[in-house]
Amino acid sequence: MIVRYLSSFDRSFAGLEPDLKEKVTQAIDAIFRYFETTEKTAGLGLRKLRDPYWEIRVGLRTRIFFSLANGVLTLILVGDHASIKKYLRRS
Repeated sequence: MIVRYLSSFDRSFAGLEPDLKEKVTQAIDAIFRYFETTEKTAGLGLRKLRDPYWEIRVGLRTRIFFSLANGVLTLILVGDHASIKKYLRRS
């Protein structure tokens, strides 16, 4: 699987608190494990929004928004529900 990080992801990740960065990193690892082995982790909170977009929960408010198409996982942003809705409206 090829992984791409968009600049929007890098910017949103850079603004997080250190403990939340660690949780995001763990959630990304869980995404990789799931798509490589289909091994679901308890409490993963993975949800397909619309093709090719997905989100995974990192807590009550924070989500990782990404796309998956043709073997390429593209991390788009880390944010709340509103920021993901805003991104989807623009695309």
